[in-house]
Amino acid sequence: MARRGGVEPTVSLIIDCGSQPCAERERGLVAAAAAVRRGECVVLPTEFMYGLAADAFHPRGIARLRDAKGRGDDLPVPVLVASARMAEGIVAALTPVARSLMEAFWPGPLTLVATQQPTLSWSLAAPSVSVRMPVHPLALALLDRTGPLAVTGAQRAGAGPARTCEQARAQLGDDVAVYLDAGPARAEAPSAVVDITGEIPILLRPGGYPVEVLREVCPDLSDETTEPA
Repeated sequence: MARRGGVEPTVSLIIDCGSQPCAERERGLVAAAAAVRRGECVVLPTEFMYGLAADAFHPRGIARLRDAKGRGDDLPVPVLVASARMAEGIVAALTPVARSLMEAFWPGPLTLVATQQPTLSWSLAAPSVSVRMPVHPLALALLDRTGPLAVTGAQRAGAGPARTCEQARAQLGDDVAVYLDAGPARAEAPSAVVDITGEIPILLRPGGYPVEVLREVCPDLSDETTEPA
């Protein structure tokens, strides 16, 4: 399949990584990390679906991610991290409440919308950034090697989420350098999304953690998803 946007096509690597450490898993991680450093896109598993990933600080990688997705600069791209410490490098002014949410619910299905560090040099130009630490061990292992990754759903714009590597491959083809296949995604609910840019955290989307569970750590959490009476 020819790569979109007139870029010279390449042949994708599809590597069966399984769920346990093995030679193929290591080969996949090495190949994916190298592709990320070159400014290529990779597909990796998360809990809810497969994600299309690129180096958050590589302009060519972000451009290729948006091209593969079929979207322009208006595409908001969340960032995955391997630890709260890694998040601190891209997020400004973490409050005690924000740190408590990270400690209680990371890794896990909780996305935090936070203010970006003002000194960042990357293509994700926006006042805020969505950050999450995934549970999937393969995703965490890759993040340990690459640092923060910009990750969006591994499907073309407007299509449903890719729950298997095969579904991602059918849509993205050779726009992706490396596919890490770890079997079907297991979780059915996407992450809950909490905005921590203001004084009071706001639940923007319910998901993997119910609001009642989040309020055990953050009693003042405002729920904007509740329909008015």
